[in-house]
Parts: sequence; structure tokens; C-alpha cells
Amino acid sequence: MSVRRKVFKSEHFQRQRKKYSERCCVCSVSAKFNGSLSFHSFPACSELRSQWLINIRQDQVTISNHTKVCSRHFIPEHLIESKNPDGRRRLTKDAVPLLFEWNGYSIQAPREKRERPAKPTSLEDPSTDLTVDRDYCPAPEPSSLDMSCAENEDLSRKVEDLRNQLHELRPQLTFGLQRFSDEDIRFYTRFPSYDHLMAFWWLIEPSIHKMVRVSRAKAAAKKNEDVSHSQMSEGDSLEKQSSLCLLRQVLQPVDEFFLFLVHLSVGLKERDLGHRFNIHPSTVSRIISTWTNYLYTLLGSECIWLSPEDVKKNLPSEFQDYPDTQVILDCTELRCQTPSSPHLQSEMYSAYKSHCTMKGLVGIAPHGAVTFVSSLYPGSVSDKELFKQSGLAKLLTEEMAVMVDKGFLITDCVKCKLYCPPFLSKQSQMPAYQVSETQSIARLGVHLERVTRKIKQNKLFDGIISLSHTVNINQLFTVACLLSNYQNKALVKSWVK
Repeated sequence: MSVRRKVFKSEHFQRQRKKYSERCCVCSVSAKFNGSLSFHSFPACSELRSQWLINIRQDQVTISNHTKVCSRHFIPEHLIESKNPDGRRRLTKDAVPLLFEWNGYSIQAPREKRERPAKPTSLEDPSTDLTVDRDYCPAPEPSSLDMSCAENEDLSRKVEDLRNQLHELRPQLTFGLQRFSDEDIRFYTRFPSYDHLMAFWWLIEPSIHKMVRVSRAKAAAKKNEDVSHSQMSEGDSLEKQSSLCLLRQVLQPVDEFFLFLVHLSVGLKERDLGHRFNIHPSTVSRIISTWTNYLYTLLGSECIWLSPEDVKKNLPSEFQDYPDTQVILDCTELRCQTPSSPHLQSEMYSAYKSHCTMKGLVGIAPHGAVTFVSSLYPGSVSDKELFKQSGLAKLLTEEMAVMVDKGFLITDCVKCKLYCPPFLSKQSQMPAYQVSETQSIARLGVHLERVTRKIKQNKLFDGIISLSHTVNINQLFTVACLLSNYQNKALVKSWVK
């Protein structure tokens, strides 16, 4: 290839590149995708250049060799078709841009209803003065301002109404305490009403900050740290602060407490609770474990065993024939899933329930308060052996009396008096005094049956307990028993009629 041809190709390439890089300074249209347009530089005459700037409304624009105005801003009379091979159009000497977006690219029919000068028939017409300043921002009429103010007031009022409606509907969109009535609170939490629930909440709320969360305890155990020192402090590194931020609770403490009560009372699964509270099921599991440990520690730290004086002070009139009764005892069983191991099956199997169970000992005072809860044992353990392992015998003294159901054979295990319905002897008929004693003890034993029935009304214990819950089922059962002192009302006389 000759040198002349290379130079020609290079010049052609530069011209094409320069042509495609051109852009209008008014409408920003590019020559790359608009090949039918031509782009024109500002004139050298200062007066004509000033007129260009006035017309395009850009008095402060910086003019250079690359500042162009496209051909669609000029009327056809100002454009001269070129006879050169490149086809580029030229402008007349007195050409100025007249067509813009704000006048609809038309002088005869502008889009805005403003007074516009008539289209000049010729540029030499002396009646057409293009240098006259035009008022492109006319002041609105007072009536239009009044209408705009009234419209703004109406819109502001509608926005305020919508905000109030959203504020009223927001509690209904969330699964929280503020959404439910007293009847719903009783269903979800076993507390009689919202006021009773909040009264219990204000009792435990001051110690919430001492709660040790399961996620925090696991993180501290991995780093071999003390849980009390795993809190965020000002001197912690950014990595430690960010890791501790991830461990913060997603819900408010009162909502977490409500979630725990719903799980205990209604027996909802983690996935269902996750959908209701809009959190992950694993977060639900951690919240349940955290609150189980917290309430087990908090409520268990309170001494529920009453002194004989306190028991006699609150002794119902129905116990006038048994004034020294300290506690009413009975065992209760919770059905659980059958384990796969034959050895565990033999230990968990209860002949009384004909199913694998876990057995616990519950004691109440004559006026109905739960005063003793044992740990859960395998279902094959006898009542007598469970009583021995529970440690209740150490709390009983000689001046106390214990009331039990028939078949609860602990006479040789206690030093105190025992009220127990007599067994039917070999005689054909029970004496009258034994019949009366059996009936009176049975009527008073209804107290304990009603309390244990209310505890087992928590749906978590109502069905067959999964083996996945056996890790903390002992704590959950104890918490349910202790919560009954705050949920249930005092025993009434109609119970023993």
C-alpha cells in the first residue's frame, strides 16, 4: 500500500471519528446515532455569537471548537445543502438557532401558551427583532396560586389520613401482643388477660439485661471466654464488635417472651413461629432455648416451698378436718416418642399408660399454689422410688402432714403424718368412717388434679413429645409448673362440691 493511500485512509478515519464524537450542546443529541443531522460551530462574530447564546438560554456556556449546535434548531432557510462529497450542510451568514424543545421546535405553533413573535417572512424584515429579551418565566396569576395552595392542603390532609390508617393497621399486620384481645391472650399464653400477662412481665423485666443468650454462650465457649465479659465494650476490636452485633436479638424482649409462651401453650413448631414472627426457624429455636434457661433460673431462684405458718394462714375452709396438711402430692406422666433402643424402651415404658412416658412429682399447697416440682424420670420408675429421688422427704417435718392418692405408698419414707384413702380389706364392706374419709380425701385431691390438668393443657405436653425436645423438656416442664402460680386463679369452693 502506497504512503499516499495510507495517509488518505488515516485522514478519512480521523474525519469519521471526529464526526461521530460531535454532540449538540442544547439537546445533547449525538452524531453517532443521528447521521441525518449536521452539527455547526458558533460563529466568529461576537454579536451573532451573543445572539446564539441568548436564544439557546445558555449565557454561561464555555465555547470551544468542539461546542456544536445541531441542525434541528435552525429553520430550513438557514441551512444550505452542500455539494461536497461528504454531504455536510452549511449555515447562512446570519443564521441563528430558533427551534427548541420549549417552543415545540416550531415557531408557528409553540407548545406552551405564551405570546410568541410571528414567523418572519424574511430575515430582512425590520419588524422582527431577534435581540429582544423574552420573558420565559412569567409570574403565575393569583387565582392559580390560590388553587395550588388549596390542592396542596387537600393532598396534605389525605397523606395524614393515610398515615393514621397505616398506624392503625400496622398492629394487625404483625403477630404481637398489641394485636390480640383478652380471649386470644388466654388462648396463646394461658394468662387470664392482657393485664395479668403484663403484670408478670413487669416483674421479670428488670432482670432481662442479665439474660445469657444461647448464641452468645456458644460464641464465648468457642473463644474460651467468660460469658459476662463477652459483651461489647469501647475497647473491643472492629471484628469483635461486628461479631457481637450479629448476636443481638431480632425481636424485642417482650415479643420474644410472647413467642416462648406461644410455643409452650399452643405447641407451634419452629417453622410456623418463624413465619408468624417473620424470623428464621433457627432463630426461633435459639429464642426458645434462651427463654427456657432464663425462666428456669429466674423462677427457680424463688423459694416456692411455704412454711407451715404460711400454709395455715391461707388454709381453705374445706381443709378444716385436715388442718396440718402441708402439701398434696401426686405423680404425672408425659407421653414421649418411643426410642429406637430396646434398653431405653424398657426404661421409658409405663405400664399404667401403656406407652413410653416421662414421670414427674408435683406438690401443691391446700390453697392451690405449686410448692414442689421434681425432675422428670423414666416412666418405669415407681411413685415410691420417684419420691425418694426427688428429695422432698428432707423438707417434711413431724408436725406436717402429706395428702396423697390411694396407691402412693410412702408411709415408710416420711416421718410426718400421711393422709391416704384406705384400701379395701378382706371384709365384704368398708366401714362407714373409712367411706367418709375416702370421699373427703378424694374431693380434696381434685385440687391437685385440676392444677396438673391445667399444666398439661399446654399443647407442648398434650401430645406425644418428640425426642428432639428431651434436651430441655425437664426445664420446660418446670417452667410450666411455676408459671401456673401466676396464670391460675386461687382455688374456689365450687371445686370441692
